[in-house]
Amino acid sequence: MEVKQETNTAVTYTAKDFASDQDVRWCPGCGDYSILAQVQRSLPALGIKKENLVFVAGIGCSSRFPYYMNTYGFHTIHGRATTVATGVKCANPDLSVWIVAGDGDLLSIGGNHFLHILRRNLDVNLLLFNNRIYGLTKGQYSPTSELGKITKSSPYGTIDNPLNPVSLALGANGTFIARSMDRDPKHLQDMIKRVSEHKGTSFLEIFQNCNIFNDGAFFLYTEKDTRPDNVIYLEHGKPLVFGANKDKGIKLDGFTPVIVDLNDGNSSINDLLIHDEKSRDLAFLLSSFADRPGYPAPVGVFLDIERPTYESQLYSQIESATAKKGKGDLDDILKGTTTWTIA
Repeated sequence: MEVKQETNTAVTYTAKDFASDQDVRWCPGCGDYSILAQVQRSLPALGIKKENLVFVAGIGCSSRFPYYMNTYGFHTIHGRATTVATGVKCANPDLSVWIVAGDGDLLSIGGNHFLHILRRNLDVNLLLFNNRIYGLTKGQYSPTSELGKITKSSPYGTIDNPLNPVSLALGANGTFIARSMDRDPKHLQDMIKRVSEHKGTSFLEIFQNCNIFNDGAFFLYTEKDTRPDNVIYLEHGKPLVFGANKDKGIKLDGFTPVIVDLNDGNSSINDLLIHDEKSRDLAFLLSSFADRPGYPAPVGVFLDIERPTYESQLYSQIESATAKKGKGDLDDILKGTTTWTIA
């Protein structure tokens, strides 16, 4: 059974149609405002009826998201947005289900559920707001906080090695993995569109600034003066080039990626790695840049491959069992076939 989301091209929406009547209550300057705006601006082009959209969140600053969307939504419990979303999608596969979570919510208490939704490959969209801090609870270090970070819960610096969300998603056998940034609206809109188009669990990590408890965590990558030399935009079928003058690139030396200067006469654009969204091996290599000091942060689609979705297999299994055994009777199941006589 192939399950597809219902679309409605006859209805024309604007971004305002997806904004609820609730006052948006994030700290002034929070990156969440940009993410909310880009989602609302992107949805009209997707052709999905508002009544077929569901936003599911757990606990955290980002989890206020469903209140600000003029769609159906659930504000659930810490780390369990993925489990509630799984139930929603399995109960009604025609719905377009979006999960919104922060790095603490999704990768700490929700880490187990994160792995399983990726391996199951439900057709849902998962947006990770990564600000490398616990914002709602006032500034404790999170699973993505950098080693040695001084916070209220690590006054002498954290001794935990940070999780790499992209590598983790790849290791869980995810089928669509991408990254964008709150301060690059056009790119973020492009990635939201790609997320929606993919059939399967679509995971999008978003670098998001918490200007109160972790201001500037990603400024090296998000600010206009430093972005060109520290970010490499991934484009399928194109060489890995970056730099303000497009004069730097990535090539392989054996199994090791190295940064080369295209102006030094020793390397040319023909020597560079070509990005391939279908290669899990290359996606893993690119995700490792986070652990290589001085390497640019890859932004864009790391991986986009197809695999049967969980709900399509679930309904096929139900149809097959029904065809063989009939619809069954709930009362008979509850009564069972075994009885006991109690003296």
